[in-house]
Order: sequence, then structure tokens, then C-alpha cells
Amino acid sequence: MLPLLSAAADTMSALGSTDLTSLAAETTPTQNAPDTGGLAEFLRGFFGPLFLVIVSIVAIFFLFTREITRFMQFIILAIFIGIVFYVPGIIEVIAVALARAMGVSTE
Repeated sequence: MLPLLSAAADTMSALGSTDLTSLAAETTPTQNAPDTGGLAEFLRGFFGPLFLVIVSIVAIFFLFTREITRFMQFIILAIFIGIVFYVPGIIEVIAVALARAMGVSTE
């Protein structure tokens, strides 16, 4: 047996368990765990203006080079990405709507 695996087996037998699922069930989150509740808001506030600046620069480039077709394609794609980025629950709503349209029970 590999040294790493034999050490893990010794640790498990010392704890009185023979499978990993019982060890995973016994562990509890520590009290010092970071609070990630505001992470999505922080990322949305940080990357939102950056996204708008990049979209504006690329759109102005397409307008100055007179590539109207690429400009329209880019704007439609940017609007779609912006909706997904700025509306928090849109992914779940779209997934449930697609599942219901295909006849899958979502309950």
C-alpha cells in the first residue's frame, strides 16, 4: 500500500471508522469560516462598471470602422450577457421554463 494511503487508513481506524462518509458526516463547519453572503454583490459591483466600459469601447470601435453588422451582433450579445450578469435569479427562471417546456416536472 502507498505510504499516503496507509497513513489515511491508520487515521481512520484510530478514529473508529472504516469509511470516508462517516468521517465527512462528523465534521462540522468551523466558527471562523468566512462569510460569503456579500460576495456576489461585491463581484457585481466590481465587474459591472468594468463590463460596461469594455462594451462601450468595443461598440465605439465598431461604429467608427462602420461595421454595422458586427456592431449589432455585439450589442445583442452584450445585452444578453448584461441581463444574465445583472439579474440575479434569471438563470434559475430560464432553467425552470425550459424544463417545463420540455415536459419535465420541476417540483
